[in-house]
Amino acid sequence: MARRRSEMLTDVELEFMVALWDIGSGSVRAVMDAIGGARAYTSVATVLKILEDKGYVTSERKERSLIYAPAIQKSDYEGRSLKNLSDSLFGGTPTALVARLVDNEDLTDEMIQEIKEIIDTRIRKDDG
Repeated sequence: MARRRSEMLTDVELEFMVALWDIGSGSVRAVMDAIGGARAYTSVATVLKILEDKGYVTSERKERSLIYAPAIQKSDYEGRSLKNLSDSLFGGTPTALVARLVDNEDLTDEMIQEIKEIIDTRIRKDDG
């Protein structure tokens, strides 16, 4: 039975999900190739099964292999992760999260301009 997707992913699980998001879907072997092949086949199969149990991937038997595919879009997970981070570390205040990001990163003028343009676009969109 699949657990709720509200669970956050471990670092290894996230590595596998990023690989699946990149390749779209694939067998254990395809995922191994996408992550650089540094793990044993059985380890990769085990992590994919855990991801399926958590509801993050689906599998379908094709010929003699299981083909795994993401059950959640990357953007959905990114949003959930940022909300979780904002809630747990910044008291649910996204502005505090953004302020910390801007304060702690070595942002170039180009990056700051990109952020400003993203915010300006959002403001225009909200103003209708």
